[in-house]
Amino acid sequence: MPRSRHSDALRAAQMYYLQDLTMDAIARELRTSRSTVSRLLSSARDTGLVQVQIRSPLDSAPELERMIREQHNVDVHVVPVLDTLNEAETLDRVAMQAARTIGPLVDSNAIIGIAWGATISAVSRHLTRKITHDSIVVQLNGAGNMQTTGITYASDIMRRFGIAYGARVEQFPVPAFFDHASTKTAMWKERSVRRVLDLQDRMSIAIFGVGSVDSSYPSHVYAGGYLDENDLKLLAGSDVVGDVATVFFRADGSSDGITLNERSTGPSHEQLRQVRRRICVVSGASKIDGLRGALAARLATDLIVDEATARRLVGFGDSA
Repeated sequence: MPRSRHSDALRAAQMYYLQDLTMDAIARELRTSRSTVSRLLSSARDTGLVQVQIRSPLDSAPELERMIREQHNVDVHVVPVLDTLNEAETLDRVAMQAARTIGPLVDSNAIIGIAWGATISAVSRHLTRKITHDSIVVQLNGAGNMQTTGITYASDIMRRFGIAYGARVEQFPVPAFFDHASTKTAMWKERSVRRVLDLQDRMSIAIFGVGSVDSSYPSHVYAGGYLDENDLKLLAGSDVVGDVATVFFRADGSSDGITLNERSTGPSHEQLRQVRRRICVVSGASKIDGLRGALAARLATDLIVDEATARRLVGFGDSA
């Protein structure tokens, strides 16, 4: 929003929510129309100036959040979702909440690392604009494979984040996996690649989903032609349960000895754990094994998750 409209939206929100004035009274005070006041209040909600909280004694989300914080040491937002929704509908609800949660965390001069995938693609479609200055959105892992460069898919996600936060976008034009570890070693010495890697090293926020081998809503890395039959056998032989930014891990969070990681272009778990704010977005109870592995690896500081998955995570209630 332009600064003057931002100021008007803030003033209208304060009068409406804090002073209990009607929209007609606000319109008279601001010398504008009632419909303009309605649009200002909508803008205040959409841009995060106003955040609505509903506290119900029947709501289990706060208790789930407390249990997850205690068990896994993460800040968590549990998204209430009806069990009657399918996984695509659940993902859309979680993505909407994630977009609203992420916005206030993004400040000027931020370097925001984004791992492409179905979940973060959904999040990118719900982002609302926020004015920042000198911020950068950097792609965390390459997106090419034997069938496609992956540029269109990944760049669309990066572009939406860049537009939302007025940030410069830095793509990572390498494959998701090199054919040989030696090729990766050589490429990582190239100055054009090192420039992107240096930005990743200075990230202040990383945003990612969790890929899961057994998810009923297939993760893009498993369904998009990135892994051949031999790769899948290697993962099964290493007891892999999931990945973050195409770097794989087991149920206990370990990743040592997983040979495919030597060819992956995503950041190592050690590198990711150096980022101050690491926001993990997960939708769908079928991703529970991948989520548990990611939390065991301490890859997230913040978790946004649907209620059914949260229940399974802590063994809460009838869904345990």
